[in-house]
Amino acid sequence: HRQAWKVNDYQQGLKTMKTYIFKTYLFRDKKVVREIEVPENFNLYKLAEAIVKAYDFDLDHAFGFFSDVSEYPYRSKEKYELFADMDDIEPTGAKSVKKTKISEVWKNKGNKMLFLFDYGDCWYFVVEFMEFGQKEAKKKYPYLVKKVGKAPEQYPEVDDDFDDGVPVV
Repeated sequence: HRQAWKVNDYQQGLKTMKTYIFKTYLFRDKKVVREIEVPENFNLYKLAEAIVKAYDFDLDHAFGFFSDVSEYPYRSKEKYELFADMDDIEPTGAKSVKKTKISEVWKNKGNKMLFLFDYGDCWYFVVEFMEFGQKEAKKKYPYLVKKVGKAPEQYPEVDDDFDDGVPVV
């Protein structure tokens, strides 16, 4: 019986996958927060999808993750960009978002990266590793753990009632 218990326990251990719980917030507005739980085998592309979806955005632009959490992320020592996965783009020195697992980037609780989504509109999100969790069979991942504040509109309406900056009355 004891041997069978050890084997069963070992098999159980193989099935148990860790999850990563991230706190994400807008760089310029720390009051808009989304906590997201994802399996440890997610790559950065899947994490980007989860972040964008948590803010009700469409994943319709290029993006990157940067170790320099500032408005000047390009000087980061560590960077991962969608461009690195494209054949016809000049190399930027960034690593792949599709080939890089989240476990390779976030090693310790409290580690942060800047997620820059849409290089034109420049949506800056801070992505902080909060803690590990355990994958649950009945939970669908990515899982939105917590939602605080109203997400901004990805494409706010432009007011066409202006001519040369002067309102039409």
